[in-house]
Amino acid sequence: MSMTKGLATDMCSRFSLTSPPEAVRSLFNLDEVDLFPPRYNIAPTQPIMIVRRGHQTNREAVLTRWGLIPAWVKDPREFATLINARGETVADKPSFRGAFRHRRCLIPTDGFYEWTGKPGAKQPHLVRLASRQLFALAALFETWLGADGSEIDTAAIITTAANADMAEIHDRMPVIVSSADFEQWLDCRSGTGVDAAHLIRPLADGLLDIVPVDRRLNNPRIEGPDLQAAIERP
Repeated sequence: MSMTKGLATDMCSRFSLTSPPEAVRSLFNLDEVDLFPPRYNIAPTQPIMIVRRGHQTNREAVLTRWGLIPAWVKDPREFATLINARGETVADKPSFRGAFRHRRCLIPTDGFYEWTGKPGAKQPHLVRLASRQLFALAALFETWLGADGSEIDTAAIITTAANADMAEIHDRMPVIVSSADFEQWLDCRSGTGVDAAHLIRPLADGLLDIVPVDRRLNNPRIEGPDLQAAIERP
């Protein structure tokens, strides 16, 4: 049964994680990572991997539901799933400000998708680093507690204005955090978010590779590497 009445999205609504677990462990400096299969079509409300600071200083990778539910929500079934958070308002908007100050995380990925075209003829595009390397999206997480003691761990991706590469197909893009800035983004000990706010910015121009891919990606139930095969540009 669906937990929500709809999706609230700013743009990033699908991504992939096809890199091996060892690559994730190495990039994020994790003690361990559970084995996981490659995923080419990760969609909202599905489980996703996030990286956060643990109770100590070590980082940990945990599974979380994509679609943030603020702690103050009484009934998730009556609340639109928040899969994105606009970087311009994340520090002030009630749905996100607590998580921005205290619960920032990273989402490992090697590509995300964006669509062009009219409804009924949408063309998906795969957006990757030109280097084809694994990278990290800036995100927030929350743990929603139900009156019956149930818990739901949830997360949302932060977006910002598009860089020149991305502007060819959309005016927004997810925030990509460089490995040199991982610790500053994850360190929430100040409880303010001030030290991390400057990391909410577009990626430098010239670093992305964008190609149109198989329209079967439009169906979130379809998986497999063929979805990322480049097609002739419409």
